[in-house]
Amino acid sequence: MFCYQCEQTDRAGATPGCALSPGTCGKDETTAALQDLLIDVLKGVGQYATRARALGAGDDDATRFVMFAMFTTLTNVNFTATRFVELVEQAVAVRDRVRAAYEQAARSAGQEPEQLTGPAAFVPGAGTDEMVAAATDRGILLGLPLVGPDVIGARALNLYGLKGVCAYAHHAEVLGHTSDEVFAGVEKALDYLAGEPTDLDDLLAHALGLGQLNLQVLGLLDAAHTQTYGHPVPTSVRTTPKAGKAICVSGHDLRDLASLLEATAGTGINVYTHGEVLPAHSYPELAKHPHLVGNYGGAWQDQQTDFAAFPGAIIMTSNCIIEPQTSYRQRIFTTGPVGWPGLRHLEHGAWGPAIAAAQALPGFAEDAPEASITIGFGRNAVLGVAEDVVAAVSSGAIRHFFLIGGCDGAAPGRNYYTELAESAPADTAVLTLGCAKYRVNGLDLGTVAGLPRLLDIGQCNDTFSAVQIALALADAFSCEVNELPLSLVLSWFEQKAAAVLLTLLSLGITGIRLGPTLPAFCTPALVDVLVEKFGIAPVGDPQADLAAALG
Repeated sequence: MFCYQCEQTDRAGATPGCALSPGTCGKDETTAALQDLLIDVLKGVGQYATRARALGAGDDDATRFVMFAMFTTLTNVNFTATRFVELVEQAVAVRDRVRAAYEQAARSAGQEPEQLTGPAAFVPGAGTDEMVAAATDRGILLGLPLVGPDVIGARALNLYGLKGVCAYAHHAEVLGHTSDEVFAGVEKALDYLAGEPTDLDDLLAHALGLGQLNLQVLGLLDAAHTQTYGHPVPTSVRTTPKAGKAICVSGHDLRDLASLLEATAGTGINVYTHGEVLPAHSYPELAKHPHLVGNYGGAWQDQQTDFAAFPGAIIMTSNCIIEPQTSYRQRIFTTGPVGWPGLRHLEHGAWGPAIAAAQALPGFAEDAPEASITIGFGRNAVLGVAEDVVAAVSSGAIRHFFLIGGCDGAAPGRNYYTELAESAPADTAVLTLGCAKYRVNGLDLGTVAGLPRLLDIGQCNDTFSAVQIALALADAFSCEVNELPLSLVLSWFEQKAAAVLLTLLSLGITGIRLGPTLPAFCTPALVDVLVEKFGIAPVGDPQADLAAALG
């Protein structure tokens, strides 16, 4: 196996990447091989789907499947080899269906159908053993001896960015928000990668195009959330437990949480958020449920400790699962794209087993002393006081903004983000986004110019909100985003973060600090390009980085 798609990849060898089974994330070589195989077949779907759509024979259901299947291959999403065998079989059937539609549409248009090669014609075999054998040369390093590591790294940047796009698009799609442009963009990106591109400049330009596609997707996701659950409002969230039976919901998915809240109404079960589900408390249509009582624990990497101590049932949505410990293995459930061998998987809305488990478990015996944090500073909340913000900046009351966003993680170096926020002068404000918030959201930074100094914008899924805030402030000051007193300090971990980075770069945003390490798939030559074109820099010493940002 070989994988270097996330920040925790093994960097001990001469070539960074997880080559031994299991990898750092816990993925074994069988699952890794099947994921590589699935991606290859999905590229074949993209080859036919692009051509079929151009002839008016697009198959939106096929691309919905593609987005979901791509989501399952993200870091810490699905580790169940048997599930990937099923997904490969489904992908082959979808590819055959789209191919037939393309060929019929071509003949109807008086054209001879193309005889496509590569992933479009690849036969993955039947059953686990044949599929694993067929995947031997289908991984991310395909063609390395011919094209070299820079091209392979640029292809990886495109693939991993596309994985993030598909994950965000799936989140929006399950809430009924899609677009033909997004379906076509996903298909074209797969078709592009199926052609094994070799031009480095073109690969980088295509990656920025994926960033623009992701901006459209994030806009759809923002509309899906706000039109379904209302715009986030500043909200104080309890972070200590209340007496009673309990279910903890982790991951990202608001639709799953909303469905569970409806299913548990009147049962006496308290529902807690965990990880990136925390921002749910700021949405009016979710917060109206009185049994959504608080947030439990920290970011995703704390789950083994958090879940072991939680005396109720746990539901893992969308992504960020790590190996369940014996102490809670019998009371954790997966849903959506998530999977771990031996865990019970629940289809959306079929929460009965989790509810029964919660009722059978002891729950919390008593209320803990109350503590809270404040969240919910989405674009509506921030732009609602935009005049005050502009006045504060113009008067010098607010000197600078720091956006500390992205993914949290267990690797050393993420204390940097806490130290940066703690050391930021009192005339600056700190915005947080994504589960990186857990590095700073327990800090008491007080206020500046009558506004909270710490403003939590939401999930990584809420990146669109952060972009809109920056664009609106730039408009208010009649300047470019890069001219704002704003520093972006990002913590990356997995492929959603790669998609967000490409979005920011596609908007021309420069000077981003990225850490705690740079992606292993970005070779020195690729890093040089990103530094030259966009001024990307690795995080360094917090005090030195603060001094540089503040001039």
